[in-house]
Amino acid sequence: MSGGVTKKSKMKEMTIAEASDFFDEHDIFEFDEVREVKDIKFRLQKKKYVGLDMKLFKKIRSKAKKLHKSEDLLIQEWLMEKVGYHCQQTVEKSS
Repeated sequence: MSGGVTKKSKMKEMTIAEASDFFDEHDIFEFDEVREVKDIKFRLQKKKYVGLDMKLFKKIRSKAKKLHKSEDLLIQEWLMEKVGYHCQQTVEKSS
């Protein structure tokens, strides 16, 4: 690539939804430094999904996009703030 810009420099941390959208348009083999990750440990958390009115969801989607967050994360942050609940989601990676 010209101008010193590489695919690696364009990558950022992304949500699962963002990664899914990204790899709908890109191929994993476009990146030179891709390597398999082994021995990942994580804890699954039970979740409850609720329905939203589509007009409300569109407004939430717009707000989330402006904040560079997923709709799920934004809604979860708002609800946790509203009820005064703080939890920590963790993903453990063993080395």
